[in-house]
Amino acid sequence: MSVAGNQQRVFLQLLARLRPHWHRDVSLPARIQQLLAAHRSFGSRDRRLYRELIYTTVRFLPWIEPLLDSQPEETVRRVAWLSAETPATHAFRAAFAAGDPPRGDQTELLPVWFRSHCARLFAGEELAAQLRRAPLWLRLQTADPAHVFAEFDALGWTWRRASASPSAVGVLGEVDVSSTYSWRTGKIEVQDLGSQLILSAVGVNPGGHWLDACAGAGGKTLQLARLVGGSGQVDAHDVRPAALAELRTRVSRAGIKHVRTCTAPGTDRYDGVLVDAPCSGTGTWRRAPHLKWVTTDAHIARAAQTQAALLRQFAAQVKPGGQLVYATCSLSGQENLDVVAAFLAEHREFHAEPFANTFGFEPDGAGLTIWPARHDSDGFFVASLRRQ
Repeated sequence: MSVAGNQQRVFLQLLARLRPHWHRDVSLPARIQQLLAAHRSFGSRDRRLYRELIYTTVRFLPWIEPLLDSQPEETVRRVAWLSAETPATHAFRAAFAAGDPPRGDQTELLPVWFRSHCARLFAGEELAAQLRRAPLWLRLQTADPAHVFAEFDALGWTWRRASASPSAVGVLGEVDVSSTYSWRTGKIEVQDLGSQLILSAVGVNPGGHWLDACAGAGGKTLQLARLVGGSGQVDAHDVRPAALAELRTRVSRAGIKHVRTCTAPGTDRYDGVLVDAPCSGTGTWRRAPHLKWVTTDAHIARAAQTQAALLRQFAAQVKPGGQLVYATCSLSGQENLDVVAAFLAEHREFHAEPFANTFGFEPDGAGLTIWPARHDSDGFFVASLRRQ
């Protein structure tokens, strides 16, 4: 059997293994990683090839899944056409991307039920962006990035600085950030550009005492620590000890001294509180396309209840005159503007505050949505509220 023929056979076998899970497993990326790692005969190029083919299948699932049983050759042809052109996929695409590229109603590639949550995603540039893989975004943690860029160039990386943020660098292709000297010495961190714009939009002043109430592994915690500077302080709270352990590792690697972690909220009052609430992740569908097919209306309704409760809980720890920032990586109005509007109706001591920077987006009431297409990022929402 030819190399191309063997790749086709293996690819279809991998899809058969994953097919029972891609409509129900929120942890599908981990399952994919385990499946590829289990094939000891795969080299790094093989893993890059099959990873791209699998994620292309998931991204375009309504155009692919109906053909799996009856037309496996057409399945392979479509995936070959739709996959990204990379060194790992070049030979596969040359062998199988025959005929005309697949065409159809692109709105089918988003869950129909989500239109009522976010109609803008179903048309124009935003719809087109949903069908492209998002770049890897890094955040610089050094005032002198020349040596970082020199390392990228020496590694042959294709990279660009973001026009929206001087600290953001986009990297194209599959790279191993953790193997770089810049990462090991804390000069860079992985953080999507849209995520970086959240804190830049609300205007964090140096020297303040902040609480990152839902810190997770600390992407925004580290950024917040840089914004408040050495004269400020950031308390990072999360109920998951494992997440805070990873955060402490990142803080240590970056050499930051003014971050402390806690698994139980205290009673301190803060100059600023960031509630980066757990959400449906609908803003990350470019990067995590499997979430399109496992998320439901019910998931979003439950997320909105949790978000409202967290916002009420941690608003109590904002000092008079202090700032409350609410953020999600969702594009559902139910998780975003609806949550903020309900909170403001119940808490008259808070009011919406103008944004320090909108990055070309139009604020909607108390909120600002960071749409993916404009800056090639994931999608986010942020609201900046001030306590009287």
